[in-house]
Amino acid sequence: MPYIGKNPVGGGFHKLDNLTASATDTYALTLGSAAYYPESANQLLVSLNGVIQAPQDSFTVSGSNLVFDSALTASDSIDFVVALGDVLAVKTVTDGAITKAKMGTTELDLATIKDSTGTNTAMTIDSNGVITQPAKPMFRATGADNVSLTDNTFTKIQFNSEDFDIGGYYDHSTNYRFTPLVAGKYQVGMRVFLTYGSAATENISAELRKNGSAYQTDSRLSGNNTTYGTVQISTVVDMNGSTDYLEAFCKGDSSTDASYYSSSNYGEFFAYLIG
Repeated sequence: MPYIGKNPVGGGFHKLDNLTASATDTYALTLGSAAYYPESANQLLVSLNGVIQAPQDSFTVSGSNLVFDSALTASDSIDFVVALGDVLAVKTVTDGAITKAKMGTTELDLATIKDSTGTNTAMTIDSNGVITQPAKPMFRATGADNVSLTDNTFTKIQFNSEDFDIGGYYDHSTNYRFTPLVAGKYQVGMRVFLTYGSAATENISAELRKNGSAYQTDSRLSGNNTTYGTVQISTVVDMNGSTDYLEAFCKGDSSTDASYYSSSNYGEFFAYLIG
């Protein structure tokens, strides 16, 4: 890349503050009155009594101190100390200069991101740039058909068949709860299909409960003189990742022998971590 004037030089080159010789071998190096710490003696150009000194042989450095191999006297003259570049200064890396070989890695390494233990795959990126997170918590469950409801009373839906459950956080056999042990915001949905023994105008409701209390409720009329109706909920829930849990409930409000279907064709309960 062309420049006007001199090309930029990496690192800093400094003439350090003047030193006055005395009956000692150790002198504090400063730049602008602040302590200066060379990387090594080889970084310094030191002139003593008009003679350039050999680093490591005539002097060494210890922290911010210049240490001569023997004590000087007041008649000696430390002409100058020049620091030849700050060796840890970083320059811009040329495009394409860092290759896979220099990084000691492969395309597979770059496309597979491990968890904190370094053993399980947390994220992958395929050749098309598609990102997947195989350990992200999520589940989908359906349940038994034709379960009778008590009139005008919310009943927990027993979604007892899982399509998938990454993390194993949904209990499909005992309490039918989703209790994720990973804190975050979850997209949650439920859908239920209700039927009645005879045609009716039924007010049907679905309720998502968090820790036993209503979180979101949705209701609708099934329609005039119909024998079925569907109601569903979709929302986002913040879960603490330790004790919070979710359950699905539904109800009808007549005495026409309402029941719910929650098979894969009619009802579902699901959640997945979104952030």
